[in-house]
Amino acid sequence: MLFAALTVLVLFIRFFIETDYTDFGDKFGTYLGDWFGFLIIGITIIVVAVPEGLPLAVMISLAYSVRKMLAEKNFVKKLASCEIMGGANNICSDKTGTLTMNEMSVTNLWNGATQGTPD
Repeated sequence: MLFAALTVLVLFIRFFIETDYTDFGDKFGTYLGDWFGFLIIGITIIVVAVPEGLPLAVMISLAYSVRKMLAEKNFVKKLASCEIMGGANNICSDKTGTLTMNEMSVTNLWNGATQGTPD
């Protein structure tokens, strides 16, 4: 844990030494992304070193995913739904735009010239 904190501290110190502060206001979003990346590196070191840090990293990544989806105007009520949708292969919708559940069933069979039901 100490090594992760020291790594993040060194990254921040190096960032502040190498940064040109004349255009700090214009590039604040870029700098904020760099700072977030430093924190992610620290969390990654903790997860690799201590397996107990894995649930924390998963929750942080899910929360980050929800925040990104909110920026794209996708409202998510449950964090677990991001993980579930990550495993979806097909999303089917009809003319009204309603989504189907992830439960597929065969209702009709068609084999060339013959048609039947899955009985």
